[in-house]
Amino acid sequence: MLKKTLTAVAIATLALSAQAADVLKVAATAVPHAEILNFIKPQLKADGIELQVKEFSDYVQPNAAVEDKQLDANFFQHQPYLDSYNKDRKTSLVQVPNGKVHVEPFGAYSKKIKHLKDLKDGATVAIPNDPSNGGRALLLLAKQGLIELKDPKNLTSTALDVVKNPKKLKFRELEAPLLPRALADVDLALINTNYAIEAKLNPTKDALFIENADSPYTNIVAARKDRADGADIAKLMKALHSPDTKKFIEEKYKGAVVPAF
Repeated sequence: MLKKTLTAVAIATLALSAQAADVLKVAATAVPHAEILNFIKPQLKADGIELQVKEFSDYVQPNAAVEDKQLDANFFQHQPYLDSYNKDRKTSLVQVPNGKVHVEPFGAYSKKIKHLKDLKDGATVAIPNDPSNGGRALLLLAKQGLIELKDPKNLTSTALDVVKNPKKLKFRELEAPLLPRALADVDLALINTNYAIEAKLNPTKDALFIENADSPYTNIVAARKDRADGADIAKLMKALHSPDTKKFIEEKYKGAVVPAF
């Protein structure tokens, strides 16, 4: 009887261990990343993975949580931001195999003007204060002919790299989540699409100008090097790249988020 009891306990312990091993914890910003991850939960459950989505409101903590092994992976950033983060924080997070998911075309918004031609000399323009997204904003402004950069191919250009500024625009650098709230205080704001959507802005309708489909800023899934090749991560990417997920993205975001697979 005792032997049977011990065997039953051992089996139960193994079952619990297996269940724990099948839990995949992924960090994400709320829109659209967490929404997409929550959509694929049933797909992953059918594939033996319990997906736990941990939402964050900034761009630093999702990487820190993965680096510190609190979470397994994250889904919120593009490669230029990850490169910048790794360089600044001395970390070595990587894009997982086949890690590209979607593009969020970056746009310019205003509550003070309806057309770009109405932007006055000396206008205040808000841009993200992190190197990759700040550079992204300046590149978009340069494509509109508003400024000229020292190196048009440098993805991490700063305001110091502006060599021509005919309208004498004044740049105000803010944390990316704060940009929508600053719209009332500036003439123009360059806003990441996830934060624009959260603020009830429609990138395809409300943006004065927006990136086109050849943007290099594809959003990716990232992890530590020791986790990137895990079988559970591969199942995550399989679900993220499924036809059902592609249809969900296209129908829900209507061009504000574009599948990259």
